[in-house]
Amino acid sequence: MYGFDIRFLTDNLIPYTSSIVKLLLVLLIIAGLIVPGIGYGETEPVSRIPSLIDSLKIQEPLDFCGEKVPLEEQEIRERLEKELLLSLWDRAQILLWLKRSRRYLTKVEQMLNAEGLPQDLKYVAVAESSLLEHIYSSKGAVGMWQFMAETGKKYGLIIDSNLDERRDFFAATRAAIRYFRDLHTHFSSWTLSAAAYNMGEDKLSTEIQEQGTDRYYELFLPPETQRFLFRILSAKLILSNPKVYGFELSDADFYPPVLFDEVQVTLNQEVPLRIISDAAGTYFKRIRDLNPALRTRYLPEGTHSLRIPRGTSEGFQARLEAALKTHLSPKDRGIYVIRNGDSLSSISARFQIPLASILLWNRLDPREPIHPGQRLLIYSKPIQKAPAEKGAETESDP
Repeated sequence: MYGFDIRFLTDNLIPYTSSIVKLLLVLLIIAGLIVPGIGYGETEPVSRIPSLIDSLKIQEPLDFCGEKVPLEEQEIRERLEKELLLSLWDRAQILLWLKRSRRYLTKVEQMLNAEGLPQDLKYVAVAESSLLEHIYSSKGAVGMWQFMAETGKKYGLIIDSNLDERRDFFAATRAAIRYFRDLHTHFSSWTLSAAAYNMGEDKLSTEIQEQGTDRYYELFLPPETQRFLFRILSAKLILSNPKVYGFELSDADFYPPVLFDEVQVTLNQEVPLRIISDAAGTYFKRIRDLNPALRTRYLPEGTHSLRIPRGTSEGFQARLEAALKTHLSPKDRGIYVIRNGDSLSSISARFQIPLASILLWNRLDPREPIHPGQRLLIYSKPIQKAPAEKGAETESDP
């Protein structure tokens, strides 16, 4: 590969050196071989990770949603360089940003474009959550767009004991778009809108009034908000030109969009989610992954819109009806009436069923006592091997 044999150097040119010295020489030689520009017979230059100094050579002009970032001001440049360096320090995280980008950011771009909003807003999701649907903060913000419950409900997200649509990429993105539109209407600035998204519009309005300026770069704000825009800009710089920062991915390296079919399910009683997975010919986890807003193992009575694996919607309703009949069949479940001296552990042992299953089936709190005469639902259906799923494929429109 490099045009000569390293062993020739160590075994012939320096025959009297110790094995440790030979090893060190080999390591030094190998290190030299991969330095760009040396070559040693390779046909193409070897890519390299740029130095930190090179990484900070930001190509101007830079803007956020068309609003200029004043890099000519030393303080502004320093704040951006700090966040850019902190981002680049975690190269594994950046690689995950890039790999997830085609799964999520491409769809965000389409949704922003349809609403006439600037494309740079997609980088807010990167700064907020690293493009993770289930992430939550210590303050209670949830999902890729990090909505607090009150704000999420205000912008149409369902958040209750059964659903939390902050975890649903499509629903949360639509809500974020509506929120940004309102913020821009209020502040007439995308930069201030981003700050308000982080700290809240009322708090930002108060600071603007108290400090007598509506220029984000001059406002003294909470540390998180002072850094927020620069984290977004760092994501923009890296993701819009990853090769500059030493990241070069092939098409096969990106995670593909998730493909699914959407079905309407109407239930006249509460049903375990595993019944849905049976009807879809898949497994419980797959249904939960496709429907991240679901919070429990059961679907309550009513009509629900569910995502199931691509290609399984045909015949789904018939399979669901059959699965429901089997589920409701008395041969697969029974009612046990608690007797004197019973405990949940003894009932678990008697039926050879995990205690956790009894708690789950009957919505029991293990800290609460049980009483004689109380009725427990007991399933006896054996575990079935899951059918082989055909091509867990990808992408659908919301």
